[in-house]
Amino acid sequence: MHRGVSAIVAIGVAGIVAMGAAAQPAEPARAADQPRAVAPRGPLAPDEQRTIGIFQTVSPSVVYITTVQHVRDFFSRNVMRVPQGTGSGFVWDSQGHVVTNYHVIQGAQEALVTLADQRSFPATLVGASPDHDLAVLRIDVPSDAPPPVAIGSSSELKVGQSVFAIGNPFGLDHTLTTGVISALNRTIDDERGGVIENLIQTDAAINPGNSGGPLIDSAGRMIGINTMIYSPSGAYAGIGFAVPVDTVNRVVPKLIAYGRYVRPTLGISANDEVSRRLLAPSGRNGVVVLQVVAGSPAARAGLHAAQMTNAGRVVLGDVIVAIDGKKIEDFGDLASRLDEHVLGDRVTLTVERDGKRRDVFVTLGGAEAEGEL
Repeated sequence: MHRGVSAIVAIGVAGIVAMGAAAQPAEPARAADQPRAVAPRGPLAPDEQRTIGIFQTVSPSVVYITTVQHVRDFFSRNVMRVPQGTGSGFVWDSQGHVVTNYHVIQGAQEALVTLADQRSFPATLVGASPDHDLAVLRIDVPSDAPPPVAIGSSSELKVGQSVFAIGNPFGLDHTLTTGVISALNRTIDDERGGVIENLIQTDAAINPGNSGGPLIDSAGRMIGINTMIYSPSGAYAGIGFAVPVDTVNRVVPKLIAYGRYVRPTLGISANDEVSRRLLAPSGRNGVVVLQVVAGSPAARAGLHAAQMTNAGRVVLGDVIVAIDGKKIEDFGDLASRLDEHVLGDRVTLTVERDGKRRDVFVTLGGAEAEGEL
């Protein structure tokens, strides 16, 4: 019985092998172990070509910034170089100036700028404006310096237009994220407890390390500097902010020339708390002129400050309610409107005096005292 079954099985296996051998062609086809044919791609879409072109044009001018802080060891008293942070920046001009955010270099004793071709150069701080979150560094590039980033205008921006954020997040190579302008003229708190005004809001992904990189429009021009994100967790949440290029183009030349930015001023002193208290009975808003600095533009224009009577009662002088027709409700509004001008500009102040409104023409100067504008 077993011998018969074994014989049948043996015959069956031999027959299958023989049949398989007979079924194979003389030149066996090996299609199963070959890659599939690649389907033709065709040309890239026009918007893709534009995006690629923008990245290829701008990215060589975007740099990577690392900062170092000097820390003294408590026991050995030796000074150690401790990495502090990273960020992005971009080439401003042919003299080696690099622009970034102030918070990227804040508190650092050293900064190193790495170009797109991986060359690294020590940087010196030329000037900074914490109020605008802007700083200018300088590097000495012996040859083949990257070209400056093309500058656009932020005064003509529209909500909904396309933007491109280029930076160096997490210390990786250049990255590109895309989005649209979500809102304009945003005001947010900064890390120092102050505010930064007139920011561009975008949904283009801005991650750690993107700070200081350029925000680009569809024409390949810089229209802002990426400065921060709004996110309780610190991760990308679709809300990023950029300092508008018109602010950058006004502040940076002053930082290069003088090492600091002096806001154009009227030559008055004011205080929001005092203004609110004095104007509360009438339900008005504005900036109460508390003092007029002698010899200042405000003094030459004839502005009147508030006065204290012998009985301890405050008599209002001028209350500033508008500049060039733009409404002023508090000290921040006044500072923001003045910041749109440069020293020597002539502005029209609308003031309330003795219950009447009048226009006063003032040629702006510059001052640095705290609480003075």
